[in-house]
Amino acid sequence: MDSIQEFIGTCNSDNTCNLTNNTTVTTLAASASSSSSPSSTATSSRYENQKRRDWNTFGQYLKNHRPPLSLCRCSGAHVLEFLRYLDQFGKTKVHTPICPFYGHPNPPAPCPCPLRQAWGSLDALIGRLRAAFEENGGKPENNPFGARAVRLYLRDVRDLQSKARGISYEKKKRKRPPPPPPQQQQQQQQSLSLPHLHHHHQLPPPGATH
Repeated sequence: MDSIQEFIGTCNSDNTCNLTNNTTVTTLAASASSSSSPSSTATSSRYENQKRRDWNTFGQYLKNHRPPLSLCRCSGAHVLEFLRYLDQFGKTKVHTPICPFYGHPNPPAPCPCPLRQAWGSLDALIGRLRAAFEENGGKPENNPFGARAVRLYLRDVRDLQSKARGISYEKKKRKRPPPPPPQQQQQQQQSLSLPHLHHHHQLPPPGATH
């Protein structure tokens, strides 16, 4: 990881660096993954692999950008460009307000509305890239994936898709079971006290002496 940290340091000092070679990033990430404890779960392994692929994909996007972008020049605005670029590969139908299926989670027929990346996928992607940036030597205060503009964009996408597709993304509050009626509570209390009463009022066996 030292080479990545040196790269970030160079970026912060002169703003003239080029994007780190993707092979180096992959090799370092793979070596870090292989050095983890054998008790790592399959879920964690899949997450790390996906995070590494996302990081390399974003690096390739910066290289192919016109003009090419270095990681040190990347801002929240460039992250938004990347997210909009990914929409062309989306598979989630997002209905427009004029569509007759607007607000229907399960439309009964096809429509010409565009396909987009699902909000949940984008939100998870940004979370992985934000973690990868800091794991590769980036400072949290300079993390473009945590920029306010990115958070606002994700919130707007969530609200738009929830209305267009009729899906609520609000977290459901865990409901506590309602308390039993007073009569049932009284019965429960009596049942709990019965063993105690039975223990103290048990009749002595025949022939027993005091």
